[in-house]
Amino acid sequence: PKLDSGDTAWMLTSTLLVILMIIPGLALFYGGLARSKNMLSVLVQVFVIFALISVLWAIYGYSLAFAGEGQFFGGFEKIFLKGIAPDTLSGLLPTIPEYVFVAFQSTFAAITVALIVGSFAERIKFAAVLIFAVLWFTFSYIPMAHMVWGGGLLGKDGALDFAGGTVVHINAGIAGLVGAYMVGKRIGFGKEALTPHSLTLTMVGASLLWVGWFGFNAGSAGAANGAAGLAFINTVLATGAATLSWLAGEALHKGKASMLGAASGAVAGLVAVTPAAGFVGPMGAIVMGLLAGVICLWGVGGLKKMLGADDAFDVFGVHGVGGILGAILTGVFASQSLGGTGGLTPDTFAMGAQVWVQVKSVLLTLVWSGVVSFVAYKIADLLVGLRVPEEAEREGLDITSHGETAYNR
Repeated sequence: PKLDSGDTAWMLTSTLLVILMIIPGLALFYGGLARSKNMLSVLVQVFVIFALISVLWAIYGYSLAFAGEGQFFGGFEKIFLKGIAPDTLSGLLPTIPEYVFVAFQSTFAAITVALIVGSFAERIKFAAVLIFAVLWFTFSYIPMAHMVWGGGLLGKDGALDFAGGTVVHINAGIAGLVGAYMVGKRIGFGKEALTPHSLTLTMVGASLLWVGWFGFNAGSAGAANGAAGLAFINTVLATGAATLSWLAGEALHKGKASMLGAASGAVAGLVAVTPAAGFVGPMGAIVMGLLAGVICLWGVGGLKKMLGADDAFDVFGVHGVGGILGAILTGVFASQSLGGTGGLTPDTFAMGAQVWVQVKSVLLTLVWSGVVSFVAYKIADLLVGLRVPEEAEREGLDITSHGETAYNR
């Protein structure tokens, strides 16, 4: 193995693109959906989670996810990034420096934890967010990343997850749903309209997410090669198809197509194609996008009503539902007969068997993240309490938690 400057340049660029997804992309997407009195609280939660998880990743996260041989966790060989030098090449991606792989993977860890913020926004204590983030990252993100990509249980089972359907989206989606239940509903939920204060910023955020997602999906090829090209085109097509199908469903249901619907549909398509990006053909990606648009539209509407949780910015409806759909459909559209690549073992690919492997990986993720999330929220609740006092919530978290306002009147 020797260093390839093209692969290294693409992986550095991809890492940068994923950072663009988090700060500013996700922060603005969520911030625009909040009410103006809570805008900064959402921005600071996303921003600080990015800072916190980046540091924890270097201290112990990378080692536990990508060093060692365990089924659920790696080992401590590379704690504090021990033994890695500028000229060390990555064991998993032998044409790039290990430091670049560490940085690329740190962005995945950070965005996964930051995604959860959208579910309990506008009512949670900042200290509780940070305590939850540390616990959930350690006991849910790290083992999921190790199980799928670090040589653990699900990878050995043959689960296909190109860029994080289980590791990122289902994992965060369930944590969000549990959080929405445990933090409780916002004051006025179901009685008054809790409308987004700036769909302009939400659109800017969604656009940055789409742009950054090319680093997320095409970067997960690990090299500047044909798999990156396939993941890239699929990230264009599934997203476009999902935007159109969400808007069509919304127009049929409500009589109007909305900007928020377009942005939500795009994110639903991005989520669904994430596990499949390097395994399915372009036409398979379009079909996945068309399905994701309408199914996630139901996820934030009908399903949300059935669940009765105040998942403020629909983390579960889009990331949970879209992630489950994408992970299972990856087993279908990876089939060579439908234009896919045949996954990791093209010679022995069997659709039925692969779909079953995908379903098992989804179920394990749901249970694992659900249990860890419950315990992590409980611990945060016992230590500092999850929820701000009622008067603080009415006044807005910007001024009561952070002492500042997003907009001067």
